[in-house]
Amino acid sequence: MSTPTRVYLARLAGVAVFDPNGDQVGRVRDAVARLRAGQRPPEVVGLVAEIPMRRRIFLSINRIISIDADAVVLGSGTLNLRRFEKRPNELLVLQELLDRRVQLDPENRAATVVDVAMECSRAGDWSLARVAAREQAGRLARRGNLQQVEWEKVRGLSGLAEPGGTANLLAVLEDMRPADLANALQDLPDARRNEVAAALDDTRLADVLSELPERDQVEILTALGRERAADVLEEMDPDDAADLLGELPPPEQDVLLDLMEPDEADPVRQLLKYTPGTAGSVMTSEPVILPPDATVAEALARIREPQLSPAVAAQVFVSRTPMATPTGRYLGMVHFQRLLREPPADLLGGVVVNDIDPLRPTTPLPEITRRMATYDLVAMPVIDRNNRLVGAVTVDDVLDHLLPPDWRDRDAVPSTPPEAANGAESADVSTERVDD
Repeated sequence: MSTPTRVYLARLAGVAVFDPNGDQVGRVRDAVARLRAGQRPPEVVGLVAEIPMRRRIFLSINRIISIDADAVVLGSGTLNLRRFEKRPNELLVLQELLDRRVQLDPENRAATVVDVAMECSRAGDWSLARVAAREQAGRLARRGNLQQVEWEKVRGLSGLAEPGGTANLLAVLEDMRPADLANALQDLPDARRNEVAAALDDTRLADVLSELPERDQVEILTALGRERAADVLEEMDPDDAADLLGELPPPEQDVLLDLMEPDEADPVRQLLKYTPGTAGSVMTSEPVILPPDATVAEALARIREPQLSPAVAAQVFVSRTPMATPTGRYLGMVHFQRLLREPPADLLGGVVVNDIDPLRPTTPLPEITRRMATYDLVAMPVIDRNNRLVGAVTVDDVLDHLLPPDWRDRDAVPSTPPEAANGAESADVSTERVDD
């Protein structure tokens, strides 16, 4: 291999994986080590890479020709696309060892694992050779010393881990998109998953929960405790919060809604009243709404706000005051492309489009899909019988409800076709993992 003889694995997380042609096929998410008898350090047999469709596959260490801080390069374009499954005598280095509490010989100093290095022998075999661990600080010390210790001089690396911190694992995961982080959480044991989820701040956890299967959402929310769960629900979009609360028994729904701030709980309560499979049940109650006397410049500034999703920011809905849903009389909408073509000082009332009939809260999902496809829209307004805007159905909400209920569950994702591995020459779809 054209690569350093020592590689710290936490620094490798997220690094791009390329095939021999220079096409990216995925990103490194972990390393797989095989346990060996006696005091011998575990042998590194491969890496876990995440490829499109959030599928994690195994890359044999023998198929890798180069490893550095910027890229992992494969010696072959052939990939085994079977989803990675850990074998009984293996461990996932980052998932299982980061933040583990250990003792450093010979003084039995208590420490926490920060990183693990693999080293290559003259024969070309890789093994876990060194551990970077931070000693537990005393009362007067702000931070313990960081030590690099040989694997054999660290006790507590095998067996069940005691409940510990999550700082180092979170550092590895922090740059992931919410959907990718949700996928990574599904790979963790339940206790560790709940521990990591609880360590996320409320906003980050709200985004991640929205990307998880309902079963995992409920389990994490329950593990948080009611006060923290209510705080996280407040950070979620009302439609996502309503979907999650809809998985809970009505008494538990009421408790959590009562713990939420009234202005955050009210739109969620309203969404819970709508019949499943209708526009009311899938809409967001917080689209971008402006009055007709607002300018194009004001509208463009509003949709630039970073917290808005692309689907919500794609158009501005125009109505009479009040602006909070249910609004005053609905007047129409303006797509962001139209805003880009109009003079900044022009008023929205002069460029509004109102020749497409809005949805009603009772409009069924198949009808919503047909109408959005017919008019090439990414969102449609929903109005009540008094012509007041009560929300908007966005294309991401429609897709979420059209896909199978378990589509977010990584174990339910269908087999990835060979062409999904970008640039891969061919794909090995055998049912057995090849370690070479």
